[in-house]
Amino acid sequence: MVFTPGQPDDPHQPRPALVVSENVRNRVRDDLIVIPVFSKGRLGPTRVPLPKGAGGLPHASVLYCEEITTIDRDFLHRGPLGSRLNATAMDAVVRGIRRTVGEIVP
Repeated sequence: MVFTPGQPDDPHQPRPALVVSENVRNRVRDDLIVIPVFSKGRLGPTRVPLPKGAGGLPHASVLYCEEITTIDRDFLHRGPLGSRLNATAMDAVVRGIRRTVGEIVP
């Protein structure tokens, strides 16, 4: 769970987020690379649906890979919610990130 910087009036804070930065980086830096999770949203090439229970989520959700960002550790609320995402879900996340930066990905 993270607080989204620059959105203090968002009533859905803190919100779930997926940490995508490597553990080695996370241990030595003051910030983390995350993708916010929303409870709903239109699917598209940069959005990854997650079923209820994935990563400990209480309901089906959507990762908005086009909103990948870094957050300072001070914006962490708590976590992790559950276990890591499986390899299939993480492959979809990586494809979403690659599409976000303009790479043509099947």
